[in-house]
Amino acid sequence: MTRGEATRAKVFFKGEHDDFVVVVDSVEDYQKWVSDRSTPLAQVVSSFKVFATHRHGPHGRLEGASNALLENEFGTSNEDEAVIKILEKGTLQEFELQERQGFRNDANAIGSGR
Repeated sequence: MTRGEATRAKVFFKGEHDDFVVVVDSVEDYQKWVSDRSTPLAQVVSSFKVFATHRHGPHGRLEGASNALLENEFGTSNEDEAVIKILEKGTLQEFELQERQGFRNDANAIGSGR
């Protein structure tokens, strides 16, 4: 596998006012949580952070959602509650992180003809 390349998963929610994303650790843990809520949420999500894409869909630039955006969309500024609503109503999507290019140690590349 190329350095830095990895498959990740996110749950995308197309809201009335904006689009939101929550990053999950694994597809299996998310699916397990959907069918059995006794699974701790901390094992499902990568962080309790809600991201907004500002109406650019699931592939838009992820920026932390403000309290005002959460309040307008979910009726609460509590990110934990918004995360649960996104996980319940959103759609799971897998994506790959881009590989990193370049030398691992620039000092080794100088004057070595690489």
